[in-house]
Amino acid sequence: MIRILLVDDQPLLRSGFRALLEVEDDIEVVAEAADGRECLALVREHLPDIVLVDIQMPVMDGIEATRHIAADPALSHVHVVILTNYCFDEYVFNALRAGAAGFIVKDIEPDDFVHAVRVAARGDALLAPSITRSLIDRYIAQPLPKEADAEPAGLTNREREAVILVAQGLCNDEIADRMVISPLTAKTHVNRAMAKLHARDRAQLVIFAYESGLVAPPVR
Repeated sequence: MIRILLVDDQPLLRSGFRALLEVEDDIEVVAEAADGRECLALVREHLPDIVLVDIQMPVMDGIEATRHIAADPALSHVHVVILTNYCFDEYVFNALRAGAAGFIVKDIEPDDFVHAVRVAARGDALLAPSITRSLIDRYIAQPLPKEADAEPAGLTNREREAVILVAQGLCNDEIADRMVISPLTAKTHVNRAMAKLHARDRAQLVIFAYESGLVAPPVR
């Protein structure tokens, strides 16, 4: 059973999301919150698999709530998915940097919304290659403050290569083709790199790769 915590300051939207999810046999909405502070209390109480959280809310916004969840070792299994009105904006990027696993646009088709929840529950980041490339093009290509010159220490050459390919927007099958290995081996390299770099998901690998200088932003 996939356990969901809904976080949005608009009761009507929360009701709509709940209605879509609770008709599914394998999904349960365990609680609802109207702001980030309430979200943190409920996520620790219910330990959901997925937190669907709006970005702009009173008291505490979704980015700050995401940062607290990502920093808590007791919540390492919890995947935060951002709910947004826009396909991609700076708020979403900041949420990904804070530890979100991906995002869902609020006007998504109902079937796609439910599918996205299941993808997140599997531990896969909700960043299709096209979205990863959009991330790179629109935000990482702009100057960003570096995180204390983080070095990809401890990575093998193959893991480093896999991180670079993830940062270029490739999925595991494409990484496998590029590295001439099986998709399972590609996934293993990616997962080991995430573990060594303490990255929660592929989104964090992308951000690390650029902010550490492992990959250079595209030249415009």
